Amino acid sequence: MVHPLAVVHKEARLGPEVRVEPFAVIEEGVEVGRGSTIRSHAVLRRGTVLGERVLVDSGAVVGGDPNHLEFDPAVRSGVRVGDGVTLREHVTVHRSVEEGGATMVDREAFLMTHVHVGHDCRVGEQVIIAAHAGLSGHVEVEAGAFIGGMAGIHQFVRVGAGAMVGGLARIRADVAPYTMVAEEDRLVGLNRVGLRRSGVDAAALSELRSLFREILGSPGSPHEKANGAPAPRSEEARRFLSFFVPNQRGYARRIRT
Repeated sequence: MVHPLAVVHKEARLGPEVRVEPFAVIEEGVEVGRGSTIRSHAVLRRGTVLGERVLVDSGAVVGGDPNHLEFDPAVRSGVRVGDGVTLREHVTVHRSVEEGGATMVDREAFLMTHVHVGHDCRVGEQVIIAAHAGLSGHVEVEAGAFIGGMAGIHQFVRVGAGAMVGGLARIRADVAPYTMVAEEDRLVGLNRVGLRRSGVDAAALSELRSLFREILGSPGSPHEKANGAPAPRSEEARRFLSFFVPNQRGYARRIRT
């Protein structure tokens, strides 16, 4: 299922039922899991490992050198992509700047056209990133989060599980789990629609509302307030509280009007 006009290095490893379309390029040492599809003009650079049922659409480049002025191309690093991931047209995922390191895109993530994932990012399972959004280096996006179109995420920022970042947002501070942010680090509230769609029950939602008001809706250190909060009763509350650790970027906070 490899088209004769594709360029596949003899030491690349392709699993069963892999399809490689014309003019795709797969470099030395690349691994492609069972049932994956590499569309025309896609490029998989050395150090890339794809899981099963991955789609790499036309023009995407996975494993390219990072945008880092001091990067040494001799560093051996790569990209790891989980099962069921979709990388649409012209997505770019850069490899790690660290020897032996890897940029990670976890299972069933969906990256729409022209999304950029910078070096050493961690994109969690079932994350959706809409068209033309960009993650700078060392960004972590936890499971189930949604990044809106053309949003930009600063280096070393964390986006918590189930959070929603609005389109065109400019995010320089950490975004707590299950919250919504827009514009420039503007915390809007809880992502209630996302929580309901995820099947979170009324008791857990009520607990999250209370914690949100206490930790992010009033002055003071979120880290200190999270440490002093009552023991969480739900898994969602536990995840919310555990997110607040000393960090480099601070936290997106509620703006009172």
